[in-house]
Amino acid sequence: CVWWAFSWSLCSFGGRFHGLPVLGFAYMVLIHLKQNVDRQFLYECPASHSVDALIREVVLIHNLQLRILRLVEEGEQLGLYGPYRPPASTNDEDDEDEEEHESSQKIRGPFYRKDPARKRTGEACDQTIADTLRKTLSEANTCVSKDQVLHKMPLNAAILKEAIQNVKGAVMICFPMGLPLYDPVQQLLVGTYKDTEAMDVDTAQMWWAGKELIREKRLSDHVGKNEKTKIVAKLQVRGHAPPPREPKLDEDADDSYTNSEWANPRALKCQFQGLSSLRFK
Repeated sequence: CVWWAFSWSLCSFGGRFHGLPVLGFAYMVLIHLKQNVDRQFLYECPASHSVDALIREVVLIHNLQLRILRLVEEGEQLGLYGPYRPPASTNDEDDEDEEEHESSQKIRGPFYRKDPARKRTGEACDQTIADTLRKTLSEANTCVSKDQVLHKMPLNAAILKEAIQNVKGAVMICFPMGLPLYDPVQQLLVGTYKDTEAMDVDTAQMWWAGKELIREKRLSDHVGKNEKTKIVAKLQVRGHAPPPREPKLDEDADDSYTNSEWANPRALKCQFQGLSSLRFK
């Protein structure tokens, strides 16, 4: 009875007590999606998951991760130099003399700051308010950072979508009148930005251990039914060469122990023969 009461009390607190899992906790396959050193994340799913559904979910996260990384880069410029200039005014034909002539005739806002790259209007917002945008961008960047892999924190699309919505709210605070449709930040917020590195959920491929995971199969058909399995996988565009496999171990680190005394299989015999102090050059 005491054990039953204790188990019931654990379940009543959301299934966990002081961080300890209770009955009903399910292990899942941990997928380390590693496109490159800077763009990687963890994803969890059961071994019974279909490969097709897995690829669709992972590609969505991959594209959202790219979107946030672009949003952080462009959002920082937005906070410093204001909205994007009209496409017609960003051509090389606009030399500095013409820009200076326009500046002398146009009334600038109180927070004007000239963009060295000449891509943005310079009509920034109050930098005190812009600090809110920068903080929100930093939080979004943390969500997609490779450090999340070190902390063993899996990603999902809901987390990234929420981060984008938070940035959208911060942008509205800085620029209540909204941004022009051609501004990259606006396009990234509404999802119209064309990213060449984004992948199609219908045609993308997932590779693991030098083999493509077949969409018509289940994950367990490739990695087994052990729910504690961890794999390192990569996404690839259909029609491209298979991605390079991950190295098993660093060669220098792998061979360094062979020169150690404890690794010598004849150490004990040499010690009995009094040869352990001899060194050959």
